Amino acid sequence: MLTALMSGKALTPTELAQEAGVTPQTASTHIAKLEAQGLLLRRRQGRHSYLALANDDGAGVLEALMGLAAKSGHMRTRTGPRDPALRRARACYDHLAGEMGTDLFAAWTERGFLKVAGEQLDLTSAGAAAAQSLGVDLDALRHARAPLCRACLDWSMRRSHLAGSVGRALLRQFEALSWAARAPRSRVVRFSPDGERRFYAFLRE
Repeated sequence: MLTALMSGKALTPTELAQEAGVTPQTASTHIAKLEAQGLLLRRRQGRHSYLALANDDGAGVLEALMGLAAKSGHMRTRTGPRDPALRRARACYDHLAGEMGTDLFAAWTERGFLKVAGEQLDLTSAGAAAAQSLGVDLDALRHARAPLCRACLDWSMRRSHLAGSVGRALLRQFEALSWAARAPRSRVVRFSPDGERRFYAFLRE
């Protein structure tokens, strides 16, 4: 159920039960435990309730666990026709993951847009300029409680991709500019041919 929420979309208890292949009663028991541990956030709208991951920290832990499972050969879902799309570009809760996500992190690190010091990840002035050139409102992000930048280990690439409020804002901008769109009920992020060209041009600017 937690993996189903990694797309960043909120789902109803019934939808989570269907994703897990269990009865609604069984799902409710598990949902209650996950809420009690602070992993899920319930949102109510009218007569309906929706559940989402409480924050991107949980998403980061799930990505790491999936990487460990894949490395150990214990993934529940084996390689299938959808896997290449997931490896190419996907949503890790609210930021870009997969090959294109790690390409962004590597390019920004190499160009000095991100400064890595141990576990600390900082956005440099050059990185701030790059983010603002795409329309990211850094002033608003700096006033939020969430960290601007955080490295998130990518389970399929075994390298870091960019999380934090900047990572979230960049994915939103890719979508707002129509470079990419999220596939319905999936973590897949599909870039159009022109969008992918613009994405890599942005990394080289």
